Amino acid sequence: MTDTPIDQIRNFSIIAHIDHGKSTLADRLIQATGALPDREMTNQVLDNMEIERERGITIKAQTVRLTYRARDGEVYELNLMDTPGHVDFAYEVSRSLAACEGSLLVVDASQGVEAQTLANVYQAIEAGHEIVPVLNKIDLPAAEPERVKQQIEDVVGLDASEAIEISAKTGLNIESVLEALVRRLPPPKGDGQASLKALLVDSWYDQFLGVVILVRVKDGRLKRAQKIRMMSTGAIHSVEQVGVFTPKMIPADDLGPGEIGYITAAIKTVADCKIGDTITDDRNPAAEPLPGFKPSVPVVWCGLYPTDSDDFEKLRESLAKLRLNDASFHYEPETSAALGFGFRCGFLGLLHLEIVQERLTREFGLDLIATAPSVVYRVHKTNGEVIELHNPADMPDGSVIDHIEEPWIRATIMVPDEHLGAVLGLCNERRGEQVDLTYVGNRAMAVYRLPLNEVVFDFYDRLKSVSRGYASFDYHMDGYSVSDLVRISILVNGDPVDALSFIAHRSVAEARGRAICVKLKDLIPRQLFKIAIQAAIGGRVIARETISALSKDVTAKCYGGDVTRKRKLLEKQKEGKKRMRQFGKVEIPQSAFLAALKMDT
Repeated sequence: MTDTPIDQIRNFSIIAHIDHGKSTLADRLIQATGALPDREMTNQVLDNMEIERERGITIKAQTVRLTYRARDGEVYELNLMDTPGHVDFAYEVSRSLAACEGSLLVVDASQGVEAQTLANVYQAIEAGHEIVPVLNKIDLPAAEPERVKQQIEDVVGLDASEAIEISAKTGLNIESVLEALVRRLPPPKGDGQASLKALLVDSWYDQFLGVVILVRVKDGRLKRAQKIRMMSTGAIHSVEQVGVFTPKMIPADDLGPGEIGYITAAIKTVADCKIGDTITDDRNPAAEPLPGFKPSVPVVWCGLYPTDSDDFEKLRESLAKLRLNDASFHYEPETSAALGFGFRCGFLGLLHLEIVQERLTREFGLDLIATAPSVVYRVHKTNGEVIELHNPADMPDGSVIDHIEEPWIRATIMVPDEHLGAVLGLCNERRGEQVDLTYVGNRAMAVYRLPLNEVVFDFYDRLKSVSRGYASFDYHMDGYSVSDLVRISILVNGDPVDALSFIAHRSVAEARGRAICVKLKDLIPRQLFKIAIQAAIGGRVIARETISALSKDVTAKCYGGDVTRKRKLLEKQKEGKKRMRQFGKVEIPQSAFLAALKMDT
């Protein structure tokens, strides 16, 4: 597009903990370089999904090209990637980092280093990045820049003596950030004459253009009308459009080494685009692909079923389009006796699950039921076979199980001193094992091993409430360990409801079984006969609630006469109720499923 020499290109991402001001800093950089006129500027201009604006969080990493004239008169091309801060979108961060050479580490000058700050910095260091520390919110009365600089040096181990003090909200000192980018970050390396090698960083579905692919060119040039080949799938396409984001889509003639941009190639099949793939020239292919991304491993699984069974095909198409835009999300078809045809879906966490569900509802107009989230267990059978269990309903009979392993995580929790006791109490209550406890100033950093099953439901919410919102939390997987786990089946009128079955540790099984029975008692509408709601482990019932029958006054039409007439009618009613209890089917309304699955245990 522009013939910018490669040594005047800078590719960088902005990394930080949630709410430390990444997207606001991106807005100021866009404004300072004049990429968008003032009348088109909005807050969080790169958070273009409605759901991102509503929740005030970044979900998708976004890219934008900025042109900056430095103080020495040289013109630089800056490719900025704004990344999410939440632990559930860490895969999105790792992909963005692979496309860049440097990072701006944004730290809130009043809050200091948080758990996610650490996690993202370590990812950037692993990717070989040059890191420039930036202290944001310097204009707040609570800002303590010197203390936070010391904290960055103590906790992260980065030299913070040249950290840039800014206010992304007011635009204070933004020019220094731009100067630091061109002075302190290295330019990309690449050979324009070599065979084309471009990394497929992201892709999404556009109803007018088909599949749009975000690429980072390493070697060679990517031009319009060029025949390209995807190295992992072998699919061949002809490039229709090449361009960059400013943040609008601006078509260009070509993309050279070190540049980040997009291409469209009339790709109809979603399966042709694999994130992390290498794109090369079909006539002059590269000898070997670029190192891609490690595939993401889902940690939470749940079933998604359409409310209307006719929407099954629409759900299949919608999941395929969404998978294109979110490579960390997995799905496979499954059926359930209670809910019909649907999909078993894998996510990186509960927020991820919630976002995907909401996107399916908003972007594709689907009405869905989600089953209880569960993690992947490893079941070792007595014959030596090992199976991965995604769905509690598929758990084999107890007599053939030797032992079950559950996934554990290593969690890093940073919390002010005065809330430490409550946080440690919560971790112990969730069967946690303390690994480490260190102090930085008046903040404690606790490292715990915790079973993922105990974290999946409401751990994050409980952590925020016991620490009055001050604790920050980050985790990564830490292998499997043997545990005493049982499957709890829920029976309504003697019939098992597989969508409500779940797996829990034996020590909490009874309490959780009772809690779901109590909840269902209020949710299932009364019938003309008694309904028993039971929680059972194998053949042993551990909890029971009974919904009493609706009473219909069958004697209303008796006026006077012999008492035996009334008795006869009551006996007839009794017989009828007995027969109904035997053959009656209890329809559990969809609202009851949803409410029961949102268990607060």
